[in-house]
Amino acid sequence: MNERGGTMAVSTDVDAEAVENTAEPGAAADEDGTDPPESGRRWPRIVAAVLVVALLAAGGGLFAAGRQMRDTPAASNRALTDSAATTRVVGDVGNALGKVFSYSPQATGVTKESAKQLLAGKALQQYAALFGQVEKQAADQKLTLTTHVVRAGVTRLTEDSAHLLVFLDQVYEREGRPATTAAAQLSVTAELRDGHWTVVEITSR
Repeated sequence: MNERGGTMAVSTDVDAEAVENTAEPGAAADEDGTDPPESGRRWPRIVAAVLVVALLAAGGGLFAAGRQMRDTPAASNRALTDSAATTRVVGDVGNALGKVFSYSPQATGVTKESAKQLLAGKALQQYAALFGQVEKQAADQKLTLTTHVVRAGVTRLTEDSAHLLVFLDQVYEREGRPATTAAAQLSVTAELRDGHWTVVEITSR
């Protein structure tokens, strides 16, 4: 019985020692302040935080780039984006040029009045200065001029101003002579006034 008790006692001591030895690495880890399982759980949170910061930075960069693109002159040119407004300005300007550059010996007064309504600024001043000569020539030579807009392109368009390149065909008819046709090319500036596009500058090209 004593031997068994001794053996049992030795076995118990050895088991206690083994338990103690197995517990020591864990205890040592706690004393060093390291906690492998907790550290393993921290990494996903750190990675997630880094990704969030990166995404926010990328989003801010894209927003700034998009705003810069919207602020460029090309983006503010409605001739590239607004077909309805472009068609309207071409129609108004084409109609104005057709009227002010068409006349007959008997109806120069009508042309002059049209110019007062359809032209303004520098364009009206230049037109008024020259039309006196044209009016006399039309009466003396029995000259009729008919102008047609062949093609017009809007190079720049904002809410209240437009720049156009206009191609014209002009038919000259003198009494007793065959009609002659000439082509003309104009740079035109127009402004939106009272809901209509008014020609304010004309330059021959």
